[in-house]
Amino acid sequence: MGGSMLDKAAVILECFSPSGGPYRLSELSERAGLPKPTVHRLAGDLVRLGWLERSGPQYRLGAKLFELGSLVPHRLDLRETALPFLQDLFEATRETVHLGVREGMEVVYLERIHGHEALRLPSRIGGSLPLTCTGVGKALLAFSGPELMEEVLSRPLPSLTPYSITDPTRLRMALEKIQVSGLAYEEQEAALDVSCIAAPVFAGGTTVAALSVAVPRSRFSPAQLAPAVRTAALGLSRVLRGSG
Repeated sequence: MGGSMLDKAAVILECFSPSGGPYRLSELSERAGLPKPTVHRLAGDLVRLGWLERSGPQYRLGAKLFELGSLVPHRLDLRETALPFLQDLFEATRETVHLGVREGMEVVYLERIHGHEALRLPSRIGGSLPLTCTGVGKALLAFSGPELMEEVLSRPLPSLTPYSITDPTRLRMALEKIQVSGLAYEEQEAALDVSCIAAPVFAGGTTVAALSVAVPRSRFSPAQLAPAVRTAALGLSRVLRGSG
């Protein structure tokens, strides 16, 4: 769906009461102020996405929307808990800091902290990037279980720059190194002239997030950055484990 279609789809979703409906097509058309053929077409798209469900002539909010809604409080709690560690990591490095979580085969960024000289990065809060092209994503992928890893490696690997790893054998080796060291390195794979170190965050033995520091390649110093990243990830993991 294009931008204007997405706007109209959002209008349709807003028509539903907190209970989620149900409404007939004519009711949705009247509530949305849109022609019935437009509502019919958009409702069909929303059903295919799982955002609406259809039972005979009636529509109600789909289970997928409720699932996504239930994730929001968890993510807000995670971001709030992580913020002091991210701020400490920024103070220690004075470089761009990220917090991300896995959603399917992508990393979704919950927080990004940077100084006055912000790096030109494709990451943004609320946005997503391929797991395999980012330090945060590779840290998440390496500790999310063999099934996900094999599924990712069996598919064509996306590329954001000429340096993105598109060879599954190379990526497998990189992920195995991450599993041993507990640190993920990314060099110009998401953005040119930018390197990154990331570490996973655990809660109850499960990988729930990853955090990273991204720096211009000209001043990339793993020996200095790695201890700070590892310390922040371990500290956050310890707090999450204690609150679980």
